[in-house]
Amino acid sequence: MESGRRKGLSGVLSSLSLLCVVLDLQIDGVLGATPVEIEHHLEMGRKLLAAGQLAEALSHYHSAVDGDSKNYLTYYKRAAVFLAMGKSKSALPDLTRAIQLKPDFLAARLQRGNILLKQGNAQEAREDFKAVLQRSTEHQEAREQLSRADELEELQEMAHHAHHQGDYAKTIDILERVIEISPWDPESRELRAGCFIRLGDPRKAIQDLTPAAKLRTDNRAAYLKLSKLHYQLGEHQESLNQVRECLKLDQDDKECFAHYKQVKKLSKQMDSAEELILEQRFQEAADKYELVMKTEPTVQFYTSKAKERICHCLVQIKRSREAVDACTEAHQLDPQNLHILRDRAEAYIQLQDYEKAVEDYQEAREFDNENQEIREGLDRAQKLLKQSRKRDYYKILGVGRNANKQEIIKAYRKLAQQWHPDNFQSETDKKEAEKKFIDIASAKEVLTDPEMRQKFDAGEDPLDPESQQGGGGREGAWPFGFNPFESGGGGGNYHFKFTYN
Repeated sequence: MESGRRKGLSGVLSSLSLLCVVLDLQIDGVLGATPVEIEHHLEMGRKLLAAGQLAEALSHYHSAVDGDSKNYLTYYKRAAVFLAMGKSKSALPDLTRAIQLKPDFLAARLQRGNILLKQGNAQEAREDFKAVLQRSTEHQEAREQLSRADELEELQEMAHHAHHQGDYAKTIDILERVIEISPWDPESRELRAGCFIRLGDPRKAIQDLTPAAKLRTDNRAAYLKLSKLHYQLGEHQESLNQVRECLKLDQDDKECFAHYKQVKKLSKQMDSAEELILEQRFQEAADKYELVMKTEPTVQFYTSKAKERICHCLVQIKRSREAVDACTEAHQLDPQNLHILRDRAEAYIQLQDYEKAVEDYQEAREFDNENQEIREGLDRAQKLLKQSRKRDYYKILGVGRNANKQEIIKAYRKLAQQWHPDNFQSETDKKEAEKKFIDIASAKEVLTDPEMRQKFDAGEDPLDPESQQGGGGREGAWPFGFNPFESGGGGGNYHFKFTYN
């Protein structure tokens, strides 16, 4: 029985040995590569690299490295592809491996030193340049780069000292040269961004932080700072984009998630309000912007923007006095905003305060003399002001500029009964009543005719001979030149019965 067990064990071992041999042969066939195959990958890599097909070239160099992990040249060439693709961080391990395999490989040391220098690592870069110069004392590029490494280290110390002293302007000046030598150094860009923020220039801070965020593997702090800067500037959509980049790196980041919720809420409210304005649902839009001010009460941009849009909405729904108040508050926050001045001017026009409307349009024109909408608005306001000094049909009937036809006819009937000439006895009173009655009838005629009313609202009196081409007559004339209180060429004591249509 013991003998049988031994035979069985021996058979198993023989089978395992055979399996190992087979597997070894299969692995050699699949993963292994002959020198010819490696040379083919290298050749294809060279051709594709020359043709600019970097991803395809990289694939062949991967195969070459896998086929021969002891060949320093394959690592060096793959590093060259990484550099061509802008992936300097990926190139560094390959250059280091090439140097390990061949310590006197000067091209790899020089290339690694250049990358380290651009990354702001002056000390390690200096070691590589010195190593090159030890083997090739006349190497011009290594000598020049060593000098730049020395300069970089000195400048970095000066910049940190100036920053520690609170001299942010000087720090920025020094860092200009630092970043010129080491453009891939995130620390220098982040330091300069901080100085720009201290000096009240968030735009330039953003210009530094944007590349800095991508120069570190996990730069959540930079993405969060970028998001907050865009948020403070009122760029809520871009703020949302940046904080999302932070959450892509770590969805559980508490600071980023808290800020994300705030920006998301505000952004949704503002986008919704603008959609309501496009749909001409102005009251709902104004209410939504009231919520915006509650959601973000501390950043002036959003308060100013909300008041500007509320002002616009109130003008659109002709809540004129409220619109003037809202526009005035918005104007105090943003004095050079053309939209606010335009909307307040329109509110004044609705209130028939044409002088103030002209003043607002003139102020807006000072900020942008080429703006066609402002020029046209000023021209209209000036015409309305001139018109109001002659005859204002709205004032004659005692109705607002937004009165509908029914309201106009009602006012006309009341005044026509009041000022009918038959109601007066003395000749003087009768003449005054005639004039009033003619003005009332003219006002009714103009304001109940859509085309004539449109002309009048644009600052042109359709019954004023001066406004009509080729027309004649005089101010205060009966519509169409007919006066029922005159017969022939002179006056007469005629009595008429009027129906008030």
